Amino acid sequence: MGKSILTNVRIITPFEEIFPGTIEIENGVIKRVYAGKNPIGENLEGKIIVPGFIDIHTHGIAGLDITYSSMNGSEDNVEETLLKMSEKYLSHGVTRFLPTTVTASHEVLLIASRGVKNAIAYQKKSCIGAIIEGLHLEGPYISKEKKGAQNPEFIRLPSIKELKEYWEASGGNIKTITIAPELEGSVEFISYARNLGIYISLGHTNATYEKTKAAIYAGANRATHLYNAMRPINHREPGVIIAVLESPQVYLEIITDLIHILPQIINFTIGHAGIERIVTITDSIIATDLPDGEYSLGGLKVIVKDGICRLEDGTLAGSTLTMDNALRNLVSIGIPLKDAVRTMTYNPARAVGLYKVGAILPSYSADLVIMDEELNIEAIYVRGEQAI
Repeated sequence: MGKSILTNVRIITPFEEIFPGTIEIENGVIKRVYAGKNPIGENLEGKIIVPGFIDIHTHGIAGLDITYSSMNGSEDNVEETLLKMSEKYLSHGVTRFLPTTVTASHEVLLIASRGVKNAIAYQKKSCIGAIIEGLHLEGPYISKEKKGAQNPEFIRLPSIKELKEYWEASGGNIKTITIAPELEGSVEFISYARNLGIYISLGHTNATYEKTKAAIYAGANRATHLYNAMRPINHREPGVIIAVLESPQVYLEIITDLIHILPQIINFTIGHAGIERIVTITDSIIATDLPDGEYSLGGLKVIVKDGICRLEDGTLAGSTLTMDNALRNLVSIGIPLKDAVRTMTYNPARAVGLYKVGAILPSYSADLVIMDEELNIEAIYVRGEQAI
């Protein structure tokens, strides 16, 4: 790794904008950030530079899916799939991500865990594409009433015994788990997971306000795709949504395809909770970047029409959203660019304990996305090396 200087560019840190600004990179790390131009740097006049996007909730893309590969192959097949996914994500500005499983059998999730461990080990030797930061287990410990597009056949109660096996199989690379806090044994499970360093998100849940708050006190710090697959708000039972909204330590995932949540609700959530708690996710599935048609999610048939994913009964089943489109969507509904960028860089990093990434600051990893004024991606850097 060498040195590079990017100058005369609009920098979104994402806490503020610097224009014209300069970034100096050395050995894969941001060395200096300052206002003004550097005559020996690469002139990026008319361009915008932001931190690399971080997607902590994505199932698949371009015909590739972590759960599908685990159901239909070996851990080697999962590793190969994940490495291919990492290249696809990179083209949309994602420089780090958490491959996300759906509810499946114990054996399938063990295969997924081993595959993630192997893929992370491979990237340490030869990093191509977006960096895999660990595994997100979305289920199987969720509510059957709020299962959404999860396979009910494999939904079960929280099991510390199973978690120990997943943790060992993954080589300690489980980063986060989505759980329904009303399930028997959930508080004990959350406490155990947090002691391992696993971050807990509350989702696919029919929990009451009290059950949700108990889970937050136990260490849960995030809500999975807020509003979707959750008990709705009731004036006599505020439920999970009010509980997470009023808890300042809880990050809030939102799918910004403008289908799962309408613009009015996105703006309300940001206005109430504050931009520092919002985490933009894609919840993307295998059909992303592919034509409309029939696909699979965790063994369930998914029909994609006009880019919208649904089960046969009409239930939304993930999305075909990409992070660059998510950014454009947020800006289109009036969210300031720096705030929109923060929800897909710094915030997701903090939500799952990733440090020295997600911001354009000295000592941070030089993961950068260069865009034109229409927010189209023109170049991408991963650890200071131009990847696209």
